[in-house]
Amino acid sequence: MPSYRVTLGVGLLHPGVDPAALLPAAADAARALTEVEAQDVAVVAGEARVVVRYLAGDDDVAARVGRRVAHRARELAQVHRATVARRSGPRWIPVDPLR
Repeated sequence: MPSYRVTLGVGLLHPGVDPAALLPAAADAARALTEVEAQDVAVVAGEARVVVRYLAGDDDVAARVGRRVAHRARELAQVHRATVARRSGPRWIPVDPLR
């Protein structure tokens, strides 16, 4: 089964949201639909990025999982960008920009 990842560019948290809650909530949103392989948060070029890596049978399913993760994250924080990519050897190939 292919490996996918959803990457979220995150801004300010909504009032009252614990910063430590964002990553687990995003991963749990994916976990409700599929197996989560990894989760991470990093700062890249001054932007906070949440990444959840997971398994999906095809690009459509992967995009659905990515939208669910992005929706959950938007309940907790500003999300400026959300993308899904499929692992192809050492590269990540964009699948679906999420809005």
